[in-house]
Amino acid sequence: MFQDPPVVCLGTTLYRIERPFGRMPSGQSMHEVSQVAVDSSGRVFVFRRADPPVLVFAPDGTLLDSWGEGRFADPHGIAVTPDDRIILVDRDAHFLSVCTPGGEEILRLGTPHRPRHGAPLNHPSDAAVDRSGNIWIADGYGNARLHVFDAEGRHLESFGSPGDGPGQFSTPHGIWIDRQGRVLVADRENHRVQVLDSAGRFITEWRDLYKPMDIWEDAEGGILVTDQISRLSRFSPDGMLLGRCRAAIIYAHGVWGDSDGALYLAELPPIDRIAKLVPLFQDTGHP
Repeated sequence: MFQDPPVVCLGTTLYRIERPFGRMPSGQSMHEVSQVAVDSSGRVFVFRRADPPVLVFAPDGTLLDSWGEGRFADPHGIAVTPDDRIILVDRDAHFLSVCTPGGEEILRLGTPHRPRHGAPLNHPSDAAVDRSGNIWIADGYGNARLHVFDAEGRHLESFGSPGDGPGQFSTPHGIWIDRQGRVLVADRENHRVQVLDSAGRFITEWRDLYKPMDIWEDAEGGILVTDQISRLSRFSPDGMLLGRCRAAIIYAHGVWGDSDGALYLAELPPIDRIAKLVPLFQDTGHP
């Protein structure tokens, strides 16, 4: 039986998989992992469906902090803004909490336990921030819509409707704003990533996915997408498939990366852990 960590190839890069990532105190487990995100200093924020819901790790896996006890009913999505605010999405309590890295809430979007049909919010799943500081929300499970709020929490616009046509959604599960300002949406039950412009207009779609879960953009502009085949795919900005690997045991509910090129995957129960993909070297294809 091999004892070495597994290695996967994602395009031209080989990664060593370190799992589980993150050392918990003696007698405790990660338990009920949902999502993961990384701030500008490399701290890894894990959002989970247990108390405390937010765990903060150093890049080497040392537990640095934890917070959020008693504040969330159903932790689902997490995002880190360019200025290191932490956005936490509570799916079944129908709200978003924008916090400092230490856990102080500075903004709340939506009213806890007051869902709204067609309007913000009704079982939201994920959030992202554009270059103007606006917060885009994938209102994925109850409303098949996207909502946009400004940095002060004012509702600006909403887009989308149930369906499988351009600009329609069936469980918009993950959302990302790329460096071009485009809005990328993991339209899960339609088995595609939809690419929209900054006004919410349909540009194109990327197929050859099975229930895509989450999206993240790397330093080279590559677009990482997880799906329920238990694949991690890397696409070029124009949607060309650059590589694929099986880095999660079942599938990854979330993906994020750090400035050193490492990738982090949030694996749902029963796996319940974070996997860290550490880049080894570029595979040129030559012996």
